[in-house]
Parts: sequence; C-alpha cells; structure tokens
Amino acid sequence: MARQKEPREIEIIDLNPKKKNTSTKQKPKKNTSNTRNNSYEEKPQKENKTSRNREFAVITYGFLALFISLSVYFCYFLVFQSEDFINNSYNARISQLSDSVIRGNIISSDGQVLATSTVDSEGNETRSYPYGNMFAHAIGYNSNGLMGVELDANFYLLRSHSFILNQVLNDLRDVKSQGDSVVTTLNASLQEAAYNAMGSFDGAVVAIEPSTGKILSMISKPDFDPNSIEENYSMIALDSESSVLLNRATQGLYPPGSTFKILTALEYLNEGGSDLDSFDCNGSYTSDGYEIHCYGNKAHGTESFLDAFGNSCNVVFSQVGLSLNLNSFSSLAEQMMFNTTLPTKLSNVKTSSFTLEDGASNSLIMQTSIGQGDTLVTPLHMAMIASSICNEGVLMEPYIIDGVVNDAGLNVKDYTETEYGNILTSVQANQLETYMRYVVTNGTASALQSDSYEAYGKTGSAEYTSDKDETHSWFVGYAKSGDKEIAVAIILEGAGSGSSYAVPVAKTMFDTYFGY
Repeated sequence: MARQKEPREIEIIDLNPKKKNTSTKQKPKKNTSNTRNNSYEEKPQKENKTSRNREFAVITYGFLALFISLSVYFCYFLVFQSEDFINNSYNARISQLSDSVIRGNIISSDGQVLATSTVDSEGNETRSYPYGNMFAHAIGYNSNGLMGVELDANFYLLRSHSFILNQVLNDLRDVKSQGDSVVTTLNASLQEAAYNAMGSFDGAVVAIEPSTGKILSMISKPDFDPNSIEENYSMIALDSESSVLLNRATQGLYPPGSTFKILTALEYLNEGGSDLDSFDCNGSYTSDGYEIHCYGNKAHGTESFLDAFGNSCNVVFSQVGLSLNLNSFSSLAEQMMFNTTLPTKLSNVKTSSFTLEDGASNSLIMQTSIGQGDTLVTPLHMAMIASSICNEGVLMEPYIIDGVVNDAGLNVKDYTETEYGNILTSVQANQLETYMRYVVTNGTASALQSDSYEAYGKTGSAEYTSDKDETHSWFVGYAKSGDKEIAVAIILEGAGSGSSYAVPVAKTMFDTYFGY
C-alpha cells in the first residue's frame, strides 16, 4: 500500500512591494498595565515642576518688588531727608569740614551780618555775633553745641563754593577756604525795633510774612550774649529758674488768655451763632458754683457777640462756651493744629495742647473758652494762626533760611515757600478778619489804628498764678498795606493786660515794617 504524503505549506511571495503586508501574523500586544503605571508616574513629575516654577516666580517678583521699593525710598531720601541726616550734629563728616573751611557768615534779609568768623595769623578761628543778645535764640551759637540757625544751617556754613582754582591753591598751601554764607529771612531793623520795645520784660515775639511763611523776627527773653557763651555756658545752663537757653518763641508753652477767643468765636459761628446775638454782662458770671470775672471786673452791659469779642468779655464767652458742642470744638482745635506737630523746618518746636472733652465740668469749659484751663500754646503757633487768617485760610510753612551764597555773592541754593494748606476756609478767615478788625476799630487794640496800614488782632491777659493776680500780656494779629503784610504774636510775661503792654510792641513793629 502506497504511503500518503503529508501536505506541504506553500509560501506565498508578494510580488507587489507597495502592497501592504496582509500577513496574518499577530502583532505583539502592548502591555497596557505598564502604560497605565507610566502615566501615573509622569503626572506627579509635571505637578512638581509646575510647583517649582511657581515658587521661583514668587521669589523673583518678591525680590523685584523689594528692589523697586528700595529704589523709590532711596530717591525719596535724596530729595527729602538727606539734608536732615547730613546736617545732623552727630554727623562726624561735618566736624571734619571745619578743618578745611572757615565757617561762613549768617546774614539778615536786609544785608546785615549776624554771625561771622575771623582767623588770626596762627590759624585760630573765632566766631563772633555783631548784634550780641538781640539775635541770641534765632541765630544761636556754635560753642558747647549748636542752636538756632547755627544748627539748622550747619552743613551749608561748612561748605565752600569759592572759585575752584582758589580752593585748589588753598589746599596746596594748607589754608582754609571761605565757607558759604547763609541768608536768613530775618529783618534786622524789625528785630531791633521789637527787641527794644519789649524792654525788660521776659517773653517772646514772632513775626511772619503770611504769603510766604518767612520768619521776619524772632525774639526770646531772657537772653544771653553768644559772644561769651563758651566761658559762661555752665552758669547759663544751670540756671533752671530763668531757662535762658529756652527759645520761648518756639518752645515756651503759655495759657493763651483771651487770644484763644479767636477759636471760641469761630466755633460759635460754625454752630449757627450770629454777630448780632445779644448778651448781658454785669462783670461776672457763675455756673455750678464757679465764677468768672471780666478783666478788672468791668461790666460791659448789653452787647452783641461782635461787641463781646471787641471788648474781650469773659462773661459772654463763658456762657458761649457752655453752649458749644465739645466734640466739635475739639475737632476745630485739631484743625487749627493743636495736639499736632507744627509744619515747619525749625528745630525744637513744642506742640500746643487742647484737652477739653465731652463730659468736662462747667468750670473747665468756662475757663477753656476764655483761654485758661489746661490749654497751652507757643507764640509761634499763635503767629501761624494769625498768618493763616490774613492769608484767607491758607497756611504757609514758617521758615528762617532763605538761601545760600558763596564768598563772591553768587547763589548756591535758594529756598522757596511751602504751602501747608487750608486750616480755615476763606469764609471762616473772612469772618475772623471782620472780628479782629473790630478789636482795632472799636475794642481793646484801638491804639493800633493808623493811616499807613490796617491792623487786625486780639488782645489777651492770661492768668498764670493760682491767686489770679498776675497775668501775661498777649497780642496776636496782623497788618496790611497794599501787597505788604505781617503777622505777629507777642507775649510779655507777667506784664499785665494785653492792651497796655503787648499792643504797644505790635504798634512799634507795624510802624517799623511799613516805614511809618
């Protein structure tokens, strides 16, 4: 029997290379389990990378913000604060400047030399003050420390902008160059007139140009001779009773007396009071057992509110004070810069205080309304209030350094006025101007009437002892003639009534300033 052959596989050859392989061979299957695991591994990696990018961005932008902030502060420091730091009395660099520079002169606005330095043949430098005591607190001294303009302008007085070749030659010869001179806003003629008019009374005078804030005069008594401050310093500094080194114009805190009625009157008008409101004064007024007297127990009879202001009637203003909203009154005082640092570049200026609050006793309200009680002010502050009233409510920041010039008289630096802003509306300022003018035409400052200028003001007699027998003499006000204006605050310690003592000083100053 024949053996059958097993069938052979026939291999089919594809003769068309372009034809897709249709082989039925199975492709290996993908491991889906491994793919799924890889996707889970990649996702956390991407999240970690995104998180790191976010942290990097936060750090980058943080450093960028810090850099921008530092740059802004650096620019602010250079423009607004560098002068204060450079001029600081603890700055060692300033003291080194005196090794190569002769301290410059201090000059008044009318060209008078108020402080100068001389050098002898051996190179010893001596500081002298031609006017002696007259400018003691305003100009200050340069021995045993610094004070006044000598302090505020210390850096400029020890810089030299002399011709550069002269400076080079001086350096080669080991000779000091002449320092720059500081020109102040002080008027020497006005200062001398006010100083002499104060006589032997202690106290202070401040005069300001309302439209600019220039300090025209600043006097404080008791005073000292800056020419001999070095040898007498220990004795002067230890005299705590007289406080000779205290600048009473900027640091003396006094009860304002009836000059504070400027604020009381304004609050009364703000709350709806009228010039024509009628009151009766028999010389005294009592509430809750506390009695207020008019000055000298004078009875003014029936009078309007305007008359009461002109007569400085304590009886009327005590009653008015009791009728006021104390919270509103306190807000007005804050508006008028009580309990706040005064806007000025002068050094060592004290803050005036007003502490009357809602719920205060009738006696304290009555006292405060007439400028007694716990209220305390500096003469500078009162001059600033008068200045703003004169300037339609706008306050210009007081300043005393007007510019810097080199030894050839060429300008090195000019100072310009700075507007602080409105502490009163123009309506309020005009109301107070009407009242302060009435004090001169019909009231306690009638001695200030003149054909050469118009004067405005408020007198005051501030009690400062428990027995009320002694009073400080006050005058606060201003005068105008054409475009020329001057605002003043005057206090004479223990002198008596404002109309009898402070007003004559104001008249002397006004007459001098306007060339009467």
